[in-house]
Amino acid sequence: MAQLSPAMRALVQPHLVDIEPYDPKFTPTSINLSANENTYPLPAGVRDAIDAALASTPLNRYPDPLSGELRAELARWHGLEPEQVCVGNGGDELLFNVLLAFGGRGRALLTCPPDFSEYAFFASLVETETLSVARDPESFAPRVDDLVRAAQTANLVIVTSPNNPTGDLFPLDAVERLCDACPGIVLVDEAYGEFADEGTSAVPLLARHGNLVVLKTLSKAFGAAGIRCGYVLAAPDVIEVFSAVRQIYSVNVLTQATALAAVRARDVYAPVVAQIRAERERLRAALSSLLARTAPEPLGRVWPSQGNFLLVRVPEAGNVRERLRDEYSILVRDFSYAPGLSNCLRITVGTPEENDAVLAALTELLEEDAS
Repeated sequence: MAQLSPAMRALVQPHLVDIEPYDPKFTPTSINLSANENTYPLPAGVRDAIDAALASTPLNRYPDPLSGELRAELARWHGLEPEQVCVGNGGDELLFNVLLAFGGRGRALLTCPPDFSEYAFFASLVETETLSVARDPESFAPRVDDLVRAAQTANLVIVTSPNNPTGDLFPLDAVERLCDACPGIVLVDEAYGEFADEGTSAVPLLARHGNLVVLKTLSKAFGAAGIRCGYVLAAPDVIEVFSAVRQIYSVNVLTQATALAAVRARDVYAPVVAQIRAERERLRAALSSLLARTAPEPLGRVWPSQGNFLLVRVPEAGNVRERLRDEYSILVRDFSYAPGLSNCLRITVGTPEENDAVLAALTELLEEDAS
């Protein structure tokens, strides 16, 4: 990152002088499997419904500040009241807002790394201390007992289920233990929840825990990352806080119209999600077989996943990523910089054709290195 100029360093808040922004490491390629997007086409009829909704949306009026129609539809879907839903400009805005509202100087966020780096980044923006309880270095399972002890002194806890980038679920009984232990807010980030097994969402726990927040997004299973639409589910008094600190009009009219059409058609996404889940297991089996031949553990490994991505350890992951990009025009994400993720790549589960392409490329690269 380029450093701020001396003039800007003198003007910005002192704690922002050396801040480093989130970097998705994007490079244009023919196949992008680096961002955990849904790379499948929209289900039949959904695009037509979205286009019709956009065509009938006036642009000369400000959007509904609270996304009323969309909020009501999301509430119906999850069996809640509209007062338990807040819509935001992607999950990122809502993650920032939870830290803005419940964090701050003299307060602490508890996380469970390796996880989404934006949690700690947003905490730093609002001068919130980040505490962490690292996952098991082999399985990446959360150390629940240690987390529960640490939660007793935290103002905010964020856990991810399925976790990015490790792909594992956070146990529901552990969520309840955190809610009981933490005097503040416990947020479960379920951005990838639609790809997980049934019965693994924390949404049903909202009825028993007034300090629980569940984060959802349309960026993943709904294939709508470009519209930037996420939402949180929580008790009405918690949602009132989100509504108070949010940027007014942050969810524009086109996003609201697109999201409403997509959510109303939610049932037709089921075959796409099922295919991604099937492709995930096919890709995992193929990668496991490849690594058994070319880079057996501990040099090579594929972790099980409940998301639309796989975490894969390969020898010299940085070099493999660069060669995939430069020689095959395939982009995956290198997580080697993160503690505990040495030589780990995260590969989004794409279409069968995309998955075949990355398998063929990795086979050539790893067999070449093994020979």
